[in-house]
Amino acid sequence: MSLTLPAGVALPVTASALVWAQQPGNGDNGGQGEDFGKSSPVGFLVLILFLIAVAFLVRSMTKHLKRVPASFDDPPAEEQPEAAETPASAPAPAPAPAPEKKQPNGASSAKSD
Repeated sequence: MSLTLPAGVALPVTASALVWAQQPGNGDNGGQGEDFGKSSPVGFLVLILFLIAVAFLVRSMTKHLKRVPASFDDPPAEEQPEAAETPASAPAPAPAPAPEKKQPNGASSAKSD
């Protein structure tokens, strides 16, 4: 089965398709005038400023992301003392040595014999 139009119908259909496909002749071409698609120097300057701003934002974001920890989970506790162990049975920490006092001329106050 073929879908061909009879000769008497084909001419009006073809002619009407050509009329409907034509552009309006009143000078209105839908906002696409002579300068359509062309950039002005001001638009180029704005584009460059936006690209510079994006570069600074990417740089700042990279610095901030380097400071973010790999995981926000609590770190695992390492070797926690058992609950059965009492603080009294734990050895007392050794006292810290007293800092050595320096004389104004740079000599130490410790006596050597």
